Amino acid sequence: MNMTRAISIARSALLILLIVLVVFATVFGYKPLGIDGIFEEDTIRLGLDLAGGSIITYKAIPEEGESVNDSGMDSVVEVMRYRLDSMGYTEALVYRFGDAGDMLRIEIPSIDDPDEAAKVLGSTAKLEFRDYQGNVLVEGKHIKEAYPSIDNSTGDVMVTLMFTGEGEKVFETATATVSGYGSGNNTLAIYLDEELLSNPKCEGKITGDSAVITGDFTREYAQELANLINGGALEYDLVVDSQSSVGPTLGERSLETSLKAGALGILLVMLFMIIIYRIPGVIASINSVAYTAIVGLVLVFTKANLTLPGIAGIVLSIGMAVDANVVIFERMKEEIRGGKSVKAAIDAG
Repeated sequence: MNMTRAISIARSALLILLIVLVVFATVFGYKPLGIDGIFEEDTIRLGLDLAGGSIITYKAIPEEGESVNDSGMDSVVEVMRYRLDSMGYTEALVYRFGDAGDMLRIEIPSIDDPDEAAKVLGSTAKLEFRDYQGNVLVEGKHIKEAYPSIDNSTGDVMVTLMFTGEGEKVFETATATVSGYGSGNNTLAIYLDEELLSNPKCEGKITGDSAVITGDFTREYAQELANLINGGALEYDLVVDSQSSVGPTLGERSLETSLKAGALGILLVMLFMIIIYRIPGVIASINSVAYTAIVGLVLVFTKANLTLPGIAGIVLSIGMAVDANVVIFERMKEEIRGGKSVKAAIDAG
């Protein structure tokens, strides 16, 4: 019995020590692991509503005699979204507008210089097909269109590529070259803006005006890959129509007030739990601190943009966790009033 009690105490002490370490790392950081303190400058990116940012408007310019189409603009949106996500600006907004649907608006938080934002995004996507040595064999200009398709015999999802007249010859030469490298090196990697999209194998020379990319694709990924490939061969240029920097719509004072209000609310809930449930309330409060610290670490590692609705969501999620504790503790109290032992009441709760 004494041994069991000692083991339980040791486990509890170890758990509390772990929570203290997590809280310390969240607040003050731990440089050997590359963890910055949550209150250090630029550790957490703030959204457009709290930190301001840049707004860039593009206009699509089609070639002479042609017009902007929905599929082309959808590809542009997909490429811009892909670029922003890869750079960590997951809260940025990208959407079309205008009567002709040829305008694109991008709102990027935390970038104060519109020129910098425009430079980061660029105006066209650079699509390349490379061999295993990094040599560029096919470029985006050789692709007329890409779209998801299904192999009727196997049901596998694929991406079909349609080539231009010049592209047919270039792709035929490229596949003949790559297939001759032998097993292990016979791949034709697809890059967009230096990011590897896919690395399919090439078993032999491919002729004709089309080819397929196979792999373990879902329908969603095949559509996304097709959009990105189409984005590397846009039928029109994107010209910056306007760009501006905007101040925070809510401001740093709103951020400070919201954080204080959230912290006060959590403290009041913890105080209530301790007064009403005593020891279980203390445990629930420690759990709330640990949960808050873990959320902070996630924000630090992911570099997610924090918005005011995001703060409200974090506070709400902590409240929901406490709500679950209330249900459990009330059930335990009912079981104890019914004459069960503490251990039996905990198991029932």
